[in-house]
Amino acid sequence: MDTPPYLSLVIPAFNESGRLLTTLQRCIARLDECVPSWEILVVDDGSRDSTRDIAMEVAGRDGRVRLIPAAHGGKGAAVRRGMLAARGRWRFFADADLSMDLSQLPDFLAAGADIAIASREAKGAQRIGEPLSRHLLGRLFNLTVRLVALPGIRDTQCGYKLFSDRAVQQLFAAARIDGFAFDVEILFLARRAGFQIREVPVTWHHRPGSRVRLRAGLAAFLQVVQIRWNDLLGRYDTAFRGAHRPA
Repeated sequence: MDTPPYLSLVIPAFNESGRLLTTLQRCIARLDECVPSWEILVVDDGSRDSTRDIAMEVAGRDGRVRLIPAAHGGKGAAVRRGMLAARGRWRFFADADLSMDLSQLPDFLAAGADIAIASREAKGAQRIGEPLSRHLLGRLFNLTVRLVALPGIRDTQCGYKLFSDRAVQQLFAAARIDGFAFDVEILFLARRAGFQIREVPVTWHHRPGSRVRLRAGLAAFLQVVQIRWNDLLGRYDTAFRGAHRPA
């Protein structure tokens, strides 16, 4: 069997035909600069445009790129499928709009933790071009997250996160949330399992065509409550029984 790559990059994609080719070209160039070996997994979340065709075309030219077709299940389901299918020692998921340039990837790898997450709120971070309404909704959501599930983490929703392979196998196998709050669930489970989480300050650019919508944002608030409810009902217990706890 081939030697697993150093890094796997997972990109969930839903109707991203307008920018996927450029995104993949940029990712390939950056990864060649940043890491010794890599793979890219594009998880097509039931797109109705030519997203799948574009991913297949790039994969046909570069064997390090893989397409994972899936029925539409939501961003959380797509990320979970890709992270569990990946083979890398480190596994990084990124939004298809590349609102954070992958030139910042070495900062995640240098964080010295099983989990390193992009933060637009940590000291030194920058937000560029973000509409005020989105910023305010995001701050309200993060306040809810800190009060209900994850005290001390300032930004759970920036779509760029790095996990060690052992963290992926334990956490993503236990996850249940398919919607936008899947990040919160993964980090909640990580805290419970004893994994260290580091926030990495990033420069983040707002991109037109964001998939974040008011209805999805409201659903995410309910999903945060659902995570706590799942925990109280013991729905995560089986996944952690006998699991390795980090030192």
